[in-house]
Amino acid sequence: MKTAAAWILGHARRTGIPAFSESLLHKTADECAEEELLQIVTAGWEAKLKLYPFKSGTQMLARIRRTLGFLHSISFETMLDVGSGRGVFLIPFMKEFPWVQVTSLDLLEKRVTFLNELADGGFGQLCAKQKDICDQPFPDGSFDVVSMLEVLEHIPEADRAAAAAVKMAKKYVVVTVPSKPDNNPEHIHLLTKDRLTQMFRAAGCTRLHFDGVEGHLFMVAAIEK
Repeated sequence: MKTAAAWILGHARRTGIPAFSESLLHKTADECAEEELLQIVTAGWEAKLKLYPFKSGTQMLARIRRTLGFLHSISFETMLDVGSGRGVFLIPFMKEFPWVQVTSLDLLEKRVTFLNELADGGFGQLCAKQKDICDQPFPDGSFDVVSMLEVLEHIPEADRAAAAAVKMAKKYVVVTVPSKPDNNPEHIHLLTKDRLTQMFRAAGCTRLHFDGVEGHLFMVAAIEK
């Protein structure tokens, strides 16, 4: 409920919908009592806001559990998440790593707006930008970790995106991709272990770890600089 309330508060500040008192509107979700959180979420439902990203009881995807497990095994303070979308990975990540400063990239304005509203309402560790990974929008070594979950198979210049991720990372690049063909028309590559190895070695990474996770490949590239 607290995550949904954070987004609703951020959305209300930007749009005025739903309408809240000034005292409530200037709080973050963490500062709200339980009855205030319930009031905020109820107002969101009544305003017909789309709250499906915050459905409770949904089982976490295996590839996300695998990624979070790896991240718990390392020390890091900053992360760039590429192609964050509706926050399927990013939201549970921020709950488990509230001390990590995370920047999100997405090409779609509506996704960036959603994530920045979430940040404004309570997830102050987050900043979302509408930028293209292929343009390497940040300097070399800007982030301890770069995550690219279910992203590379969508990008026409996947090699260029991989190279940009390696340049921007200090420690690791974490990748998941589908490991078998599917019927998603937006998946323009099937990136095998051999193909990912070729891409990341060309970008300067030789220490690669692979794992299979329920129809997906999980890969960690250690940065060697």
